Amino acid sequence: MDETTQQQEQSQDHGGGERILPAIGWVREQLEKIEKAGTTDAAQVMDRPVVVVTMRGARSGRRRPVPLMRVEHGGDYLAVASKGGAPKDPVWVRNIEAHPEVEVQDGTERHPRTARRLSGEERQRWWERAVAAYPPYADYQERTDREIPLYLLER
Repeated sequence: MDETTQQQEQSQDHGGGERILPAIGWVREQLEKIEKAGTTDAAQVMDRPVVVVTMRGARSGRRRPVPLMRVEHGGDYLAVASKGGAPKDPVWVRNIEAHPEVEVQDGTERHPRTARRLSGEERQRWWERAVAAYPPYADYQERTDREIPLYLLER
C-alpha cells in the first residue's frame, strides 16, 4: 500500500458503500466544503467551477471522489488528467481505466456517466473546450512530455 493510500480516511458515502477521501490537503478541503454544503458551488479553483467525479478504486473497489474543473458540453463532462503538468498521470487515471462507470456531481445534481478516453479529432475538440474552461491547462501541457489524457464522461 502506498503512502497516499495509507493516509486516506473513510468518510460518509452517499451511494451506500465505503468512500475514501484524498489525503492531499487542498483537495481534501475542497471535498469537505462540498460535502458540508451539499453542492459543488461551495468550492472553486481560480474562481472557476468544479465538479466531483466519484469512481471506484482500481484495486480496492472503494468509492473515490475527485474534484475536477468543470468542463461540460451538451450534458457530457470531461475529466482532464493534467496533474498540473506533472510527468506522470494522476493516480485516478488507473481507477477510471479499471472502472469506467462514474458519478458526476455538478452543483447539487448527481449524474451516472461512463468514461471513455478520447483521441484524434474528438480529443482536439474537447481539449479546446477544456482550455476555454480553464486556460492553465495549455501551460500544463507545455510543461510535460506526456499527452494529457482526456476522458469523456457520457450518458
